Amino acid sequence: MTDTHTDHRTTIVLADDHGIVRAGLRALLEAQADLRVIGEAGDGPQAITLASELRPNVLIADLSMPGGGLQTIKAIADLGLPTRVLVLTVHAEERYLLPVLRSGGSGYVRKSSAHTDLLTAIRTVARGEVFLDPAATKTLLEGYLGRVRAGDELDLGEVLSEREREVVRLTAEGYTALQAAEQLSLSPKTVETYRHRAMEKLGLTNRAELVRYALRAGLLVQEDGEDSP
Repeated sequence: MTDTHTDHRTTIVLADDHGIVRAGLRALLEAQADLRVIGEAGDGPQAITLASELRPNVLIADLSMPGGGLQTIKAIADLGLPTRVLVLTVHAEERYLLPVLRSGGSGYVRKSSAHTDLLTAIRTVARGEVFLDPAATKTLLEGYLGRVRAGDELDLGEVLSEREREVVRLTAEGYTALQAAEQLSLSPKTVETYRHRAMEKLGLTNRAELVRYALRAGLLVQEDGEDSP
């Protein structure tokens, strides 16, 4: 299932252990002129393999498939792939949302509302934005922002991957993407990807905010004005 034809449509890989679910999703998505399904996986390891080989714009992953949805998200994030992971799940509880985002996921849609939200969610995450199920967004954001204001949401070991923490630290210290890439033996593009994902997870919009966050979180030991833009 590796269509090599290139065009401007958003490319998608479907990962769900139920073939009938994948078939239904494929029919829904391929009816859209701007979307193209290029692969299907029945479990987490296969989804990671396809994401690495096909590099789709979006991976739609079932949270409870064999191999683990969260483990799949983390693996794709740690590989630095450009693929955005959109979780499709039966779980409606708010407590499932933050682990998805912390693992590197870009969106969350309940299967019960897929017929109304999925297409919007795919287009949202493909643009580099985050999509959350509308029914849980308010509760999630209120709780998260409350912890940030209270200074409790500073454990970057839970929020960010090791690579993301390294990139945040170097960025806060003033390294350019090229300089950070040399330090970490990565490409500048990969560094930019890690930085973008880290700032997205932390809710930050510029380097000044990132530096202040890094100082508060203990990533920087110096306190000599490094928090200037």
